[in-house]
Parts: sequence; structure tokens; C-alpha cells
Amino acid sequence: MGGPRGAGWVAAGLLLGAGACYCIYRLTRGRRRGDRELGIRSSKSAGALEEGTSEGQLCGRSARPQTGGTWESQWSKTSQPGVCFGNGNSCLRETHPPSGQMHDSVSVQKLIGTLKPSKEDLTDGSYDDVLNAEQLQKLLYLLESTEDPVIIERALITLGNNAAFSVNQIPMKLVTGITFAIIRELGGIPIVANKINHSNQSIKEKALNALNNLSVNVENQIKIKIYISQVCEDVFSGPLNSAVQLAGLTLLTNMTVTNDHQHMLHSYITDLFQVLLTGNGNTKVQVLKLLLNLSENPAMTEGLLRAQVDSSFLSLYDSHVAKEILLRVLTLFQNIKNCLKIEGHLAVQPTFTEGSLFFLLHGEECAQKIRALVDHHDAEVKEKVVTIIPKI
Repeated sequence: MGGPRGAGWVAAGLLLGAGACYCIYRLTRGRRRGDRELGIRSSKSAGALEEGTSEGQLCGRSARPQTGGTWESQWSKTSQPGVCFGNGNSCLRETHPPSGQMHDSVSVQKLIGTLKPSKEDLTDGSYDDVLNAEQLQKLLYLLESTEDPVIIERALITLGNNAAFSVNQIPMKLVTGITFAIIRELGGIPIVANKINHSNQSIKEKALNALNNLSVNVENQIKIKIYISQVCEDVFSGPLNSAVQLAGLTLLTNMTVTNDHQHMLHSYITDLFQVLLTGNGNTKVQVLKLLLNLSENPAMTEGLLRAQVDSSFLSLYDSHVAKEILLRVLTLFQNIKNCLKIEGHLAVQPTFTEGSLFFLLHGEECAQKIRALVDHHDAEVKEKVVTIIPKI
């Protein structure tokens, strides 16, 4: 692009390079901010086994969509190096081209070239490090326009961390224009979601993690729900116990905290049980969190009971099974029984085929295993069993 305008963009690109380099220097070599340091941390899952959990309420819910008040969240662990794209005095303050105007391709290449991944994530600082709308717009454009996998990954990490940071670290009264809402209004959700199609597995994981952090909001879920089927396909067709599978399961768990989108998983329930039985400990726990969300909804009860489940499922009720798994499978049994009671009737056995979850949960072997747990060494397990036995 020639003329004064082209020269202006080149000059802006040079300034960007200097600003980005200084930003990276400050992050990697500069002094920490002491008491102001509020690095993003993964909070304890709302689905964790905590004292005081009421009967039938071990829901495994990773996050509750924000509608005011406090937050309960399981943020994706995205506190990793991100793109240095802060709002500090020296970090990327170039003027964005006017809306609707073509971006100067030379300037875009300079921007991409100067944004080298920093060794510290932007959100490792203070409240001031949460990106504003203008900076988020630039970051989203960068994510959409670059093909560099390193920059894509770091941009996704930064977006995910900012969404989590703005909720977990800043008092709610200070974040009326919260980051994940800004990202949605800027059209960022489709841009992030597009990266779950990427052939690079690490990029897929980071995109799913970013969507997971963005999904802790009802309005964002409306935008994200159109990708549920694709996420399910990736979860059930991809490598078992992979980072992508776990990230996908976590996103699906957040998307099923309310009943609004649970019906979209109806055809994948049998697949969920298959992953539950074949996955490792971490995968089992995440699948159970998702199944517990579904099991609290009476509208999903019949679908759960119809699922074809291998008889090895009953081995999860053995006394040697890890507590975090055992308590959840007991709660799954309890929730389903509660939903049947709420509906005012018991399912009629002939409507379920042999090999279904109904036959396993209503069989004598399951009843014997649960009764045997009344002597379990863990007090929480014993207490749970005592509440369930009358329902057998």
C-alpha cells in the first residue's frame, strides 16, 4: 500500500515491534508486582467432594452460568504463556484501522511478526492486565488472520485466561463489562470455536479450554451450543484419555449445568458410559460429573436408563474404587431414583432392553454391592449408602 497512508502503517508496525519487545522484556525480566500479583489460578471444581454436600446433590457441576451473585467454577487450566497483548503503557497501543476498512496486509504481517510469545502470561499481573475491548478486538483479529500455530495457541490461552481472570480474580462489582461478554459482543466465540477444527491437537485443546471458560455465562452458552455436536464427535472419536478429550468433556459438563442444552447429548449417552468404563481416573471423574448433571433432570432419566451399558459398570460400586468415583456412581444411582420418584411413577421394565442401565441398576447384583458398602471405611461413603439403601 503506497503513499502517506502506507508509510503511516509501516511506522505503526515499527512502533508495535518496539512496544511488544519491551512488553516481553518487562514480563520476563522485569520486577514482579509484589502484593498486586494476582496470577490466574484454577479454582476448585464445584463438583469436588466437599463436606456439607446435601443428599442427591453431588452434581459434579463444573460451573454455574453467571446470572448475578457469586460464582462456582471449574476453569480450564490455561494459565500458561500467552500473547503479550496487555494494556500496560508499553504494550501494543497501535491504532486499529476504522471499522469496515481493509487492513493493510503489510501492517498485519508486522503485527504478527512482532507478537512473539512471552514467557509469562499477561494475566500474571494485576487487575490492569485484563484486556479492554479494543485490545480484545485486536487479539481476535490476530487469531483469525494468522496461520502460525504458536501464535494461535498463545492467543487462545490469553483469551481463556482473560475470561477466567475477569471473574475469578476481580470483585464482581468492578466487572460490569466482563471480559467474556465483551468477547461475545465482538463476535469472538465463533472465531475461537473455529479452532476446534484445527489439525493441531494442542490448538484444539486450547480452543476447547477457552470455550470452557467462556461457557460460564448463559448468553455465551447460547452461542456455544451450536458446537456441542462437533465437540461430542471429537470426544468420542478421538484418542482415549487425551487432553482434547478431557477438555471436550469439561466443556460439555459446563454446558449441561442447566437443563437448557442437555437434550443435545441424548444420542451420546451410551458413548459416555463407554468412555466412563474405558477411561483412566481423570476421565472417569469428568464423565461422571457430566452424567450427574444429566441425572438430575427428570427429562433425561429415560434416556439414561435406556443406554446400553456393559455389565462391568457394576464394578464401579466395589469398595476398592477411588472415593471420588465411588461417591459419584452412588449419587448417580440416587439421582435417577429421585427423578423417578419426582415423576410419580417407576419405569416399566418391558420398555427397556436387556443390557440397558435400567437392568443393571435394578438388578440384584447392584443391590448387593451397594448394601456391602455400608461397612466401607470412609464415613462419607457409609453416609451416602445409608441414604440410598431405602431406595433399593
